[in-house]
Amino acid sequence: MLTKPMSNAGRGRLARFFQGDLWWSLRQDPVAMGAGVVLIAVVLLALFAPWIAPQNPYDLAQLDLLNAELPPRWIAGGEAQFLLGTDTQGRDVWSAILYGSRMSLVIGLATVVLSLAIGLMVGLAAGYFGGWIDNALMRLGDTLLSIPTILVAILVTAVFRQLLPPGLRETLSSVILILAISMTNWVQYARTVRASALVERGKEYVQSARLIRVSPLRIMLTHILPNTLTPVMVTATLNLGLAILIEATLSFLGVGMPPTEPSLGTLIRLGNQFLFSGQWWVVVFPAVYLSLVVLVVNLLGDWLRDALNPRLR
Repeated sequence: MLTKPMSNAGRGRLARFFQGDLWWSLRQDPVAMGAGVVLIAVVLLALFAPWIAPQNPYDLAQLDLLNAELPPRWIAGGEAQFLLGTDTQGRDVWSAILYGSRMSLVIGLATVVLSLAIGLMVGLAAGYFGGWIDNALMRLGDTLLSIPTILVAILVTAVFRQLLPPGLRETLSSVILILAISMTNWVQYARTVRASALVERGKEYVQSARLIRVSPLRIMLTHILPNTLTPVMVTATLNLGLAILIEATLSFLGVGMPPTEPSLGTLIRLGNQFLFSGQWWVVVFPAVYLSLVVLVVNLLGDWLRDALNPRLR
């Protein structure tokens, strides 16, 4: 008896979305529509990689050295089963890209979620309480921003890898990367939320809640937080592409994902070793795919920023 009202409510929210300004704005922007379609395709390809990819490139039983160093299918010497060619170990480049994109997307999304959670808590506390709490939290953020994100991530990654036992270093590589990138990314969310919280805390509905002795935590979560989510959504969308790019950079430098659990950055690092030996496809296709993913995410972020800006309506 409870499923029918819930399904009706779900259909109602979906109908309101398709009738709202955001969907109308998306339909009016062909670039954003195209970017959205490409991003959905990338996510689906990564999600269903075990069923779509011709082979599991990291299952040694499926590799054959006789198929090593084959060019893409449309070049002389290529084979039909290897669309983008193979590397020196006989791994299908297209399959490696699909599996590598899974790791890149997971790390990017997890980094955004963790950074967003930290930034929301810090920004709400700084904006609501003000005073020395605001100064301490914001000065901490300024200190982190004064150091390049790549250097902080390299330092954190190196420290964690030295502290962990050798058997756990590769297993926890993705967790270490997420923590390392989130160390500085939360500051942007905190500043955005703090600016909105400073405005909202002086409004009448917040003052009324204080007068009836509503707890500060409840005021921040139920009254102030919903009114700060619009700029945070834009920041999160833009930072998704940045997080994927930072992860790829760290993996390319050799302090990110190991070859046993590759991301797109790892594939580019491994393929770069054979770039000048004539096997250009091993590095070019993963690099193009990474650029495509970051590009479509940034295009959607730009569209969302314009769509949620009331001055442009």
